[in-house]
Amino acid sequence: MAKLYFRYGAMNSGKSTALLQAAYNYEERGQRVLLAKPRVDTKGDTEIVSRLGVTRQADFLIGPTDSALDLFHAAAAQDENDGRMHWHLPVSCLLVDEAQFLTAEQIDDLMRIAVVEDIPVMAYGIRTDFKTIAFPGSSRLLEIAHTLEEWKTICRCGRKALFNGRTVDGKFIFDGNQVAIDGVHVGYESLCATCYLEESGGKLSQ
Repeated sequence: MAKLYFRYGAMNSGKSTALLQAAYNYEERGQRVLLAKPRVDTKGDTEIVSRLGVTRQADFLIGPTDSALDLFHAAAAQDENDGRMHWHLPVSCLLVDEAQFLTAEQIDDLMRIAVVEDIPVMAYGIRTDFKTIAFPGSSRLLEIAHTLEEWKTICRCGRKALFNGRTVDGKFIFDGNQVAIDGVHVGYESLCATCYLEESGGKLSQ
């Protein structure tokens, strides 16, 4: 039986880069992968974007009310020629970027793909928003994923970063909608617990 993996970390921990590297590794061995991301992630439009500047077109986008399972089946059934090889192959792995933006029901679909379809699913994302509240997708992944893997990065002070501080015009804010895409409306900085508390005035959940 294949597994559902949740690979999580604070902002700037290299999750998208690792996803693209995993896709490359599969394809280098002649295996087919599918890449997906939530439609709400408008950074890069329909592409998965690494902070190192590497990009790749997603095979499908998952809207807020979409069935991730149906979209996966539709993408897997396509016969594609991407210039590297002609895909007459079964899908060996599904890679999902920004999985925190998915709904709990869509995460359940990812589990079905892993268990029923016997295809490994690697979901990458962050656990909590700028108020330290878990995203619905991340919360469900923490509940049901077979394997949890933390990708680490450091705070500006050198400690391990845990939280994602949101900034507007260089100043930290702690009010607003849960979803605001990095680089589109706001910025983010990965912070350790100490630095987060200093910026928030001692508050965690705002």
